[in-house]
Amino acid sequence: MNIRDMQAMDGSAVVDIYDRALKSGHASFQQNGGTWADWDGGHLTKCRYVALDDAGQVTGWAGLSAVSGRCAFAGVAEVSVYVDPRCQGQGIGSRLMQALIEGSEQNGFWSLEAGIFPENTGSVALHRKHGFEVLCRRTGFGRMGYGPMQGKWRDVLLLERRSRRIGID
Repeated sequence: MNIRDMQAMDGSAVVDIYDRALKSGHASFQQNGGTWADWDGGHLTKCRYVALDDAGQVTGWAGLSAVSGRCAFAGVAEVSVYVDPRCQGQGIGSRLMQALIEGSEQNGFWSLEAGIFPENTGSVALHRKHGFEVLCRRTGFGRMGYGPMQGKWRDVLLLERRSRRIGID
């Protein structure tokens, strides 16, 4: 497995992996993966990574999104890590998360956040393994607009990882 910076040519694979993860009903409130332009516009230009298998195929991706446009929160970002459902359980998510944490600190991010459905136990475990703490459970945080859970209000766990290297005075 190889982890490298994401490139525009990876866009269709990134969106495909995201779209397939959404079908689980436990990845996001978003209904579909959209287009590469949607994905590209919704994520920061720094700290974008893909995992490649031995054949050079994208098997997962990681990226950051801004949590606020206010300058005081320039060092705070929301993480996204998605692994091709066919490739889960091989350590890909962990390698991507490690790259994302290292890259975020190199780029001045002191706090990483994640909002995860409690039912997504694999994602919660991945984040906790990499130093994220559960801050709270947001009860009925949003309503599902698609799939078998359509119309149901969903809880979301808010997790945070605070850097021990930067943002500390």
